[in-house]
Amino acid sequence: MLLFAVTGVTLNHAAEIPSTPEIVSHEGQVPDALIEAVRNLASDGREQRILPGVLKKWLAAEYQIHIPRARRGEWDGGEFYLALPRPGGDAWFSLDTESGEFIYESTDRGWIAYFNDLHKGRDTGTAWRWYLDLFAVACIVFCLTGFWLLWQQSSRRVSTWPITALGVLIPLVIALVFIH
Repeated sequence: MLLFAVTGVTLNHAAEIPSTPEIVSHEGQVPDALIEAVRNLASDGREQRILPGVLKKWLAAEYQIHIPRARRGEWDGGEFYLALPRPGGDAWFSLDTESGEFIYESTDRGWIAYFNDLHKGRDTGTAWRWYLDLFAVACIVFCLTGFWLLWQQSSRRVSTWPITALGVLIPLVIALVFIH
């Protein structure tokens, strides 16, 4: 809950938090033997959208470019394009299947962006989205049981319902008056 509260503040003030993205770019030439494997994928009529494992291993060994196993790309004529979004950054890989030339660019926006993206569930995958949903349900249960406790204790404290009403009315008035 603390992480979500802190990232809520950083999200509200994202424009005020200085950040310098770190960009890594690579341009190169894929060896003919490896580019042939990609051409075979494109020419089999189905246009496979996953790069061959040998090419992924070569990119990792030569350029430290790590492409997830099941990541799917797009074909556009003789070009293969692969988007690689992730929390706190993104990357992309483009390969010209005729010439074998490739371009890779990776952007890292830093730890605050990483945690903000976790807060939003942006590019985090299925497991994290399930975690967020379960956490949200737990927060709803927490709020409802807290409301039930208020109900049980309200007869002993006169200020319970006026304070609870203010907790609902203040955000409602701010939203109605100041958000357009």
